[in-house]
This record gives sequence, structure tokens and C-alpha cells, in this order.
Amino acid sequence: MLGLAGSPRRGGNTDLLLEQALAGAESEGAVTERLLLSQLDIHPCRHCDGCLKTGICVIKDDMQPIHRRLREVDRVVLASPLMFFSVSAEAKIAIDRCQALWAAKYLLKQRHTTGSDGARRRGLFLSAGGMRRPNLFEPCMATVRAFFAVCDLALDGALTYEGVDLKGAIRDHPAALAEAFAAGARLVRPKYNNQDTR
Repeated sequence: MLGLAGSPRRGGNTDLLLEQALAGAESEGAVTERLLLSQLDIHPCRHCDGCLKTGICVIKDDMQPIHRRLREVDRVVLASPLMFFSVSAEAKIAIDRCQALWAAKYLLKQRHTTGSDGARRRGLFLSAGGMRRPNLFEPCMATVRAFFAVCDLALDGALTYEGVDLKGAIRDHPAALAEAFAAGARLVRPKYNNQDTR
């Protein structure tokens, strides 16, 4: 399982949620890997169309190995705080660079739907936002759904928490960390994942 930490703040709320989701996956025997996007050298997409014929981005930076991992892994968890109703800049720059995966899937017809376990590859989104308002995460979810679709991952769902702003405040939520642990465990559980092959 690959965990993408999109927060610019180490040890913040979404980092804690991701930590629990990965621990849940490990409790089911999964091997996990966490990438801190804020510590990687990832440049913005140039919209140069260099990937359209190959499905490979022409920019040589830390996004290249992430592209490979996104094609290989069976499960992906994206964790990002809500920032101006979207994912963080660190998460968004990585998502934008998945234009190469879009080209591979939709233009070159290169699909990666089935994981090494023979089940549908899947993903999960984790987020926390400081405000409280109806449909707070819905604008962000449009980007998240597009990301998982381009990566050929069935989005299992999202755990989103409003009114969580101060660093570490997610610890005071009555259920969030336990829910993240359970979601991570469920994501890799073979019986659950073989039920749906969308």
C-alpha cells in the first residue's frame, strides 16, 4: 500500500490519519510505504503534451518514481488537508503531473485495474478542514475522484473531518483515528476487495 502525505505540516491532522490507515493495513499483513510529498522535488505540469504519445512525463524529477509506484501498487491512500476547498499545493502539484497517466490510460489504452492479488486496485482519501459548513469537501472531491480514476484505482471512499484545524486536533475527535485504522485494514482485506471488480 502506498500512502501519499500531502500536508505541508509534519505530524499534522492528515499525517495522523494516514499513519493510522497504514497501521490498519499492516494489521492485515500489508506492506506499506509512505511518501512525504512536501519533501520531494516535484515540478508543476508544463502542459507541454510531451506525454501524449508515450504516457511518460518528460520532466525528470521525483514524480517519475511516483508514476511507477502508482502503476504498480494494489492500494493507494491520499491524505491532504483541505486548503481553499481543495487539496494542498503539495498534493495538487502531484495530481496535475498525473497527466502522463491520463495519456497512458485514455489515449494509449494502457490499463492497470487489477492488482498483484488479482483484485481490483483501490484507493482511499483522508482529509481534515478547519471550517464547518454544508458540503465542505465536495469541491475537493471532484479533484480526488479524477485523480483516482486516472490512476485506475476504484475510490473506496473518503474520510473527511470538518472543524479540525489546529495541529493534532484530530486526536480529540471521538472516532477519526479509529475510523482511519479500520478503513486502512478494510482496504487491503482480500474478502472485501474481491466483492467488487469495477
